[in-house]
Amino acid sequence: MVPAARHYAIVTAAYFLFTLTDGALRMLVLLHFYRLGYTPFTLAALFLLYETAGIFTNAIGGWLAVRFGIPRMLACGLGLQIVGLAMLSALDPGWTAAASVIWVVAAQGLAGVAKDLTKTASKSAIKATSEGGNAQLFRWVAWFTGSKNATKGAGFFAGGALLQWVGFAPALWLMAGMLGLVFVMVWTALPRALGKAKASKSVRELFAKSPAVNLMAVARIFLFGARDVWFVVGLPVFLYASGWSFLEVAGFLALWTIGYGAIQAAAPAVVRRSSDGLSREVPEARLWGAALAAIPLGLALVLGGLDPVRPDLVLAAGLCLFGAVFAVISSLHSYLIMAYAGSEKAAEDVGFYYAANAAGRLFGIVLSGLLASAGGIVACLWGSAAMLAVCWGVTLLLPANPQDRPVIAP
Repeated sequence: MVPAARHYAIVTAAYFLFTLTDGALRMLVLLHFYRLGYTPFTLAALFLLYETAGIFTNAIGGWLAVRFGIPRMLACGLGLQIVGLAMLSALDPGWTAAASVIWVVAAQGLAGVAKDLTKTASKSAIKATSEGGNAQLFRWVAWFTGSKNATKGAGFFAGGALLQWVGFAPALWLMAGMLGLVFVMVWTALPRALGKAKASKSVRELFAKSPAVNLMAVARIFLFGARDVWFVVGLPVFLYASGWSFLEVAGFLALWTIGYGAIQAAAPAVVRRSSDGLSREVPEARLWGAALAAIPLGLALVLGGLDPVRPDLVLAAGLCLFGAVFAVISSLHSYLIMAYAGSEKAAEDVGFYYAANAAGRLFGIVLSGLLASAGGIVACLWGSAAMLAVCWGVTLLLPANPQDRPVIAP
């Protein structure tokens, strides 16, 4: 195996195992504290620091990866996840509810930092190791992103199974031990200089991105906000209120995530591509973006006006369609940021972009709670359609000229 492909395989394996534990951890925390009697609002609060940390971690993580190299940042993310798992395993049942919540929020905050350091380092490694031109870059990005999401869905199942079979603390110890082995693999098998370059010297220089990178960041905020505005709170609450059991809701969302990841990985097969990497890909992003915006709009009209006999099944079917189209455009956007990113400071550009991703998720989660309280799932769907319309409008401004981004060696 050539060195570049070997390094890509190592980073991918490390990130997949990390993602498996990340998905399992989310389900472990949700199920364990739901079983202890925590309210849905408190459960949501447990993850706020986890999501907020991503905004800042991604932005600074890219700079750190350029300054110190991708392997060090990947190892740092794995190490912080191990610390977060150890913190959660030390939770004492005799503590007060307030002390327990503070402790869990702090541990989840560490897990959020760990996740985004690991993600930024791993996705930057794709750019650093890709040597086969734009076609290879798109395939690697799509496969990496899609497989990651499928792995996260598998992690949801793993978390529930571990909680039932071995218990909360032993499950955390088991995952920490697995990540320890991954940490050793990353530290010993990857070259320290991978992704290392001359980092930005000031905050102004760090955020002085190209217009294309800035536009992609804005589009990402509204794209992921549009997903989470109905996926995170409105959808599970609506399905549960429609008679679905907790396990049915969790199982459906896990299967949706796995299917979503599989379609992401296959995105290059359904997207028209060009030899220059932009002239067809950018128009495709606009086309798929328009199709995506039409789905929540149609669901809002159907559920708000036609009053179907089984609105839960209509919504579930709509989510499957939404997931398929969203998977393609998300994969396409992930490729475009790599295509627009500068080769010298790709990690900084990628970190900046995924900081916007985290901001979109946080924006969507907060808005989801507000809209679900004000107008139920229909209000969430209208909010999703509006944000996707903005995302589509931003893609109209993206440059499709290959000269507007750094040339990738063929």
